[in-house]
Amino acid sequence: METLSEKSNAYLQMLCKCITDRSVGSEGNRVATAFFNDLITSLGWQTEIQEFDATDWIDGGASLHCGSDTFQVFVSPYSLGCEAKADLTCLSRFDELEKANITGKILLIHGEIAKEQIMPKNFLFYNPEEHQRIISLLEKGKPNAIICATGRNASLAGGVYPFPLIEDGDFDIPSVYMTEEEGSRLLLHAGKTVTLNSNSRRVPGKGCNVIARKGNQRGKRIVITAHIDAKKGTPGALDNASGVVVLLLLAELLRNYDGSRWIEIVAFNGEDYYAVPGQMHYLAQNQSRFHDILLNINIDGAGYKEGNSAFSFYGLPEEMESMVRNIISHYDGIVVGSPWVQGDHSIFIQNGCPAMAVSSQWFTDHIDSQEITHTSKDNLEILDPGKLVEIAQALDMFINEI
Repeated sequence: METLSEKSNAYLQMLCKCITDRSVGSEGNRVATAFFNDLITSLGWQTEIQEFDATDWIDGGASLHCGSDTFQVFVSPYSLGCEAKADLTCLSRFDELEKANITGKILLIHGEIAKEQIMPKNFLFYNPEEHQRIISLLEKGKPNAIICATGRNASLAGGVYPFPLIEDGDFDIPSVYMTEEEGSRLLLHAGKTVTLNSNSRRVPGKGCNVIARKGNQRGKRIVITAHIDAKKGTPGALDNASGVVVLLLLAELLRNYDGSRWIEIVAFNGEDYYAVPGQMHYLAQNQSRFHDILLNINIDGAGYKEGNSAFSFYGLPEEMESMVRNIISHYDGIVVGSPWVQGDHSIFIQNGCPAMAVSSQWFTDHIDSQEITHTSKDNLEILDPGKLVEIAQALDMFINEI
């Protein structure tokens, strides 16, 4: 019989190597959710599949040139493609965007206005007014296409360099992005005619959440979540195959649960996707039911090979927090971590539910500077499968005591 450690490693292999693309709307994503559903059902859990439409995206590359000079550019995720030839207009500040005539131009956005990833136009959970205004001005201005010169923005865009300033399948102006260094070269050609070819295509697809349930239906719910999707082009080991593995290990540990709580294990689908469709579907279904949730436990970024696992608390009743602190004190590899908001626990916090987030202390301490997530570096080599077993065992102890 396989040990939990062996299962932890096998599940990681399945999610990160056997399945090569878990991005929402892709075939790999559907294979991953089917794997999760089949396995958790075999452990005696009742499951619900929440299906939704989701756009997949095919990146065929892009090219940019001005006269004899060529520039390296990358297709913005989920952008429309284009074959564009127009004069180059360059903007670095919001006030310049307000005043400029950009209609029919190819627009280079750089500098201050490109310092952080612009939230998708229909993203509800965090969408600063400045971001909304930028999108509105671009849509009203109707440039032929947009080129974005960017640096790093780990807190919003992950560890990728350069980062895509625009990642939004609901935004229909074609866009590409480039490094700040390439942007400096391109600035020298302001006012000249440039040619941009972007081979990008949106593909209709499907995705789903998987919700598994067990326990006393009349009791208050403990909702344990982890997102199963990953960015296209990354194995998504830390972000967030490791969280899904914790859900599966915990489901096995709780397979005979007969306590007073209604346990809900949710594989969310969409945290790393512009439209967060799985989260929106769950939110709509539970809009009038958040009051019956005792606690959300969200796992994201767990199992990093260096340092400890970290449990952080958001509005837990004093007695509950004391219970968790006592349990994790028995584990050398788990500590109380600092609060962080870039995860699905924020959905529950915003709806008045106590929450606990489980991650890696190294990751949360470096969330604004790390260079791993959303890149090819997010692979199995950076994980310790044993840490996922330890997290699952601590959560099992807590759930059985509460």
